Amino acid sequence: MRNASRRGFFARLLVIASSLVLAPVSTVLAGEPVTVFAAASLKDVLGTIAEDWKSETGGTVVLSFAASSALAKQIEEGAPADLFISADLKWMDYLAKADQLVADTRTDLLGNRIVLVAPAEATATVHIEKGFPLADLLGGGHLAMGNTDAVPAGVYGKAALQALGVWDSVKDKVAQAENVRAALLLVSRQEAPLGIVYETDAKADPKVKVLDRFPEDSHPPIIYPAAVLKQAKGPEAREFLAYLQSAKAHAVFTDAGFTVLSKTN
Repeated sequence: MRNASRRGFFARLLVIASSLVLAPVSTVLAGEPVTVFAAASLKDVLGTIAEDWKSETGGTVVLSFAASSALAKQIEEGAPADLFISADLKWMDYLAKADQLVADTRTDLLGNRIVLVAPAEATATVHIEKGFPLADLLGGGHLAMGNTDAVPAGVYGKAALQALGVWDSVKDKVAQAENVRAALLLVSRQEAPLGIVYETDAKADPKVKVLDRFPEDSHPPIIYPAAVLKQAKGPEAREFLAYLQSAKAHAVFTDAGFTVLSKTN
């Protein structure tokens, strides 16, 4: 009886010792959460990739979406982020000049297109070309766009309209939104008859339809650069950035309509 009691005692002791050893190991494997500040147009696709990352590594990704301009300024002011993905080169350059980036991590991750969208039930058709009748299509309504001075999609859109010679005819009819998803929502809710958004945004919302793509030579190339920030807490930000360049992540980006620019890891 005494031997059985001893065996039970040592068995319980072994269970306790094992739990003490295993607890720190799982914590190390999970690592620090990675906080990603990313352009609003990446909301759906990064959510999917973050879930894939968690299932494969146990790591957590905290995602914060807004206009690239707003995020860059928040980072400059000390907002706690580990990784930044911008919808244009300008705001990544802004942070580079502010010495916020780990320079050797910067990479051009993705490409995109801008399109003219309308509510899904709309019957209008249009071919985007020099002098196309955008003002007539709007009638008494507004053209939904991201802020044309700061939000990348708005900047690209204004550049395209200027190059096509139609900006002056619609500039007083523009409803400027704080980010591209807010502009998309105006059209999706039928609060604006037309909008300029990324092709990937239009693909993600069944309540809108694409009337036509803007010619690629009518605006600067749409490039999404990514970089680890100097304030990153640990190696996890680099690891997640590497994962964004993996074959599995590239497949998710491509399925969402993005053009992959970075090499596959």
